[in-house]
Amino acid sequence: MEYFDTHAHYTDERFDEDREALLASLPEQGVTLALDCACTESEWAPVTALAERHPSVYFALGVHGLNAHEVTEGWLGRLRPLLSHPKCVAIGEIGLDYHYDFAPRSLQKEVLQAQLELAAELDLPVILHDREAHADMLALLTPFAGRLRGVLHCYSGSAEMVREFSALGLYFGFGGSLTFKNNEKGKLAAQAVPLDRLLIETDCPYLAPVPFRGKRNDSTLVRWPCQLLAQLRGMSEEEMAALTMENGKRLFFPQDR
Repeated sequence: MEYFDTHAHYTDERFDEDREALLASLPEQGVTLALDCACTESEWAPVTALAERHPSVYFALGVHGLNAHEVTEGWLGRLRPLLSHPKCVAIGEIGLDYHYDFAPRSLQKEVLQAQLELAAELDLPVILHDREAHADMLALLTPFAGRLRGVLHCYSGSAEMVREFSALGLYFGFGGSLTFKNNEKGKLAAQAVPLDRLLIETDCPYLAPVPFRGKRNDSTLVRWPCQLLAQLRGMSEEEMAALTMENGKRLFFPQDR
């Protein structure tokens, strides 16, 4: 069985002691593809270097909504040439977070809009963070319908909103939070997503699945949300792993299709 962890953060300090060994071991543990995401300009170079050292790791570069206040003049111009790297497959993690509000919402939307326009221009998918900002996210994405593809990672919207985001051509990522006992909303949403738009992820080191909740997450635990997603959709884990692998490749590696 092979898994594609479509969202990870391996530059986090919690991986400092074993990062290289862990990443090198992923293929033998069944995780044959992992996508490492940068959220700030300071992470762009380290994320790129990690992917260059590990054949199974690819990467995405962007500025997260939570870090929108950290951008400095010329940031988008510095990002653009880095996206042409052969292992860079998306712009991300980008988006809106109205839970913490570390950056003004107007600035979050401005930084996201700039990156959406760049993604549409370069024909790159986007990896979207959307926390308590569904209406604004939908409003920003709608003008790009037909010109933009991407994934709502760690999807936290409703089953009803799945239909609206699906109409824009988006995929939906599900990770450890899907396994949380009180996440009935997430389970209903996962059942509403078209099968060809499902992705699995860890968001490691965050959101470790039950029964590892509270511990450091890593890509080897992606099989837990895969197992639950399979149960919710009446499939075997092997079928779900193959389906989400196919979906992930279609989104992030269209040139290989």
